[in-house]
Amino acid sequence: MASATLTPSACDQSGGIHGRRGDGNRPRALTSTVPREYVHRAAVSEVFLTNWRQSGSDGWLVTAQWPRAHSFYGPAHGLHDPLLLIETVRQAGILLSHVAHGVPLDHRIIWQQVRYALRPQALRAALKPADIALHITDRDVVRRRKQLVSIRQEFRIVCDGAELARATLVYSCHSPAVYRRVRGEYGDLALANARRLPPAEPVPPQAVGRDRTGDVVLSPTDRADRWRLRVDTSHPVLFDHPVDHVPGMLMVEAARQAARAAAPDWALPVALTCSFERYAELDAPCWVQARPAGVADDGRQEVAVCVEQHGRALLDARVTGLPLPECLPDLC
Repeated sequence: MASATLTPSACDQSGGIHGRRGDGNRPRALTSTVPREYVHRAAVSEVFLTNWRQSGSDGWLVTAQWPRAHSFYGPAHGLHDPLLLIETVRQAGILLSHVAHGVPLDHRIIWQQVRYALRPQALRAALKPADIALHITDRDVVRRRKQLVSIRQEFRIVCDGAELARATLVYSCHSPAVYRRVRGEYGDLALANARRLPPAEPVPPQAVGRDRTGDVVLSPTDRADRWRLRVDTSHPVLFDHPVDHVPGMLMVEAARQAARAAAPDWALPVALTCSFERYAELDAPCWVQARPAGVADDGRQEVAVCVEQHGRALLDARVTGLPLPECLPDLC
């Protein structure tokens, strides 16, 4: 795969992709997405980012557009899916690793932590796609021999002009050689997928806030607070392209679904923190456990979620939810 060096035909001097120059018919704003390889997506339809530029010495402005409908992160109760926020943050972090920090496209981007806290009112879906602006500041930048090793990025996110959320993403970057050394035989894409387990039976979709069985990522066990992670590598969004381990976005979705099952009175995750401890492998079952962790005076309920494999923690998450939007007259 080619390196992340950009050609003059791809970018203007501010670092963003530009439209055609010339006459009065030039578009006022970008009308396409960023190249899909810059956000590690195979499907163009799954790319949400539209442009970027530098903002100050250590800051960036990345723009995005959320569709009115999406096959997996679709709106509900008149609100955009909050996990669109996580996917957009994911894409922005990867984009900037390549175009701002010179990470080659064949390097792996590995999450350590992702978190957000949002204002539900700003999630309202309109009769047009939502325009998203991500104001990003680089923190704790670690380089080795001029190559980016790890970084923490802080996000202030605006949706259609309204303050939506604050988010943080912490990730590390690994060359192919380092990744092979860390992963061993599990880094062999063909072998990992040849050994993958078939997806287990799903819980009822309504128990985890889903409409379709194929979108359920939890399988029942003999305990009400514990599930087996359901890993369906044919899912067109969660597995947009073949990978050698369970994707981070599937783990985030598992935390959301487990929290919903543990606290069925709420459906809107207004805050979420996920810390990633280890890779989740495809050849052994993962177990998800959730427990309510308290209710605030405004009805917000926190749920603690953990995911483990072979008795070792993979993910530690805290999900804070609000009751169903129809219970919130000031929201809808």
